[in-house]
Amino acid sequence: MSGKIYFEETFGDGWESRWTASKWKESEGTQGTFVAATGKWFKDEKEDTGIQTSQDSRFFGIATSFDSFSNDGKELIIQYQAKYEKDIECGGGYLKIGPKLGDLSTFGDPTPYNIMFGPDKCGYTKRTHLIFNYDGKNVLKKSDLAYKQEGEGTSHLYRMILKPDNTVRVEIDEEKIYEGSLTEDWELLKPKEIPDPDDKKPGDWVDDSMIDDPETKKPDDWVEEKRMVDPDAKKPDDWDDEEDGEWEAPMKDNPEYKGEWSAKRISNPAYKGFWEQKKIANPEYKDDDSLYKYADFGFLGFDLWQVKGGTIFDNIILTDDKSEADVFAKKWKELSEVEKSKKKEEEESKKAEDKKKEDEDEDDDDSDEAAKEEDM
Repeated sequence: MSGKIYFEETFGDGWESRWTASKWKESEGTQGTFVAATGKWFKDEKEDTGIQTSQDSRFFGIATSFDSFSNDGKELIIQYQAKYEKDIECGGGYLKIGPKLGDLSTFGDPTPYNIMFGPDKCGYTKRTHLIFNYDGKNVLKKSDLAYKQEGEGTSHLYRMILKPDNTVRVEIDEEKIYEGSLTEDWELLKPKEIPDPDDKKPGDWVDDSMIDDPETKKPDDWVEEKRMVDPDAKKPDDWDDEEDGEWEAPMKDNPEYKGEWSAKRISNPAYKGFWEQKKIANPEYKDDDSLYKYADFGFLGFDLWQVKGGTIFDNIILTDDKSEADVFAKKWKELSEVEKSKKKEEEESKKAEDKKKEDEDEDDDDSDEAAKEEDM
């Protein structure tokens, strides 16, 4: 049985008619614009054109629709390319897919979605998002997926495979970065057990593992006063109590000061350990062997805030067939090789230019030094 492509987009001719720009932030004047672009490096201009966030410090929203489908009983592969032409500083490069949306121009942060997938960064906080909506709540993964969107000017390939056995696999640049369970790694279900609200800590329960040794007594000669009146200070002969006020001797550090005294600590014989409520079965817990399943996928979009724009998205595919996704992955591979080669050339050229400038500066310094010696 051949696989099914639910949606694919390479941003060729007429892409504008297939996508709808969001107006969610239009009234605030912060709505950014997507434009067609290849970026600085590309293999084939027509083939490698995607859509690019074209301004800095803007919200970017754009969405498209397709025939509704469910992933019931099938794998769902979500795959796309993202290229940052410059350091985004703070912002996302993720996509959202969800149920059919009536008016795509309203698409924005409040729009319900099924899955959100892709890179997100703000300062030193970096991760690859993978969020699933379950029972009306957007649930983040318990621990972050690695962030791989490094290297300005180079494209990265994102692939997520959602499987009917309630497991997920994530690949970036054809390398597996995660494979695991929806049940274990996302808090989609209510906990199986909860603390028993009727279980109360006994009044005589002793929580303190250590106590002061009752046999330890503070020495009689222990001095705790850090400062003392200077006994050698004398009232100045010209001191006038009426004009200067009552004279007080100055304070000085106490040479006998030994610090704050504390009793020796010993194990508490009455210690009973850490008290914890008993657990009982959660009456609200319900198992669900179809966590992976969504009844309706009907739209896909990018809803982003970016401090620095310049991100290019391309070659999006939703399918249940890995071989179809691999066709798009091959395009990324060929483009990536060109980008990496061009980036290396640019870096080596810059190194050579910097070295040349450094040598010229040294020659200038030598000439100046020689001229000074001749003048002497």
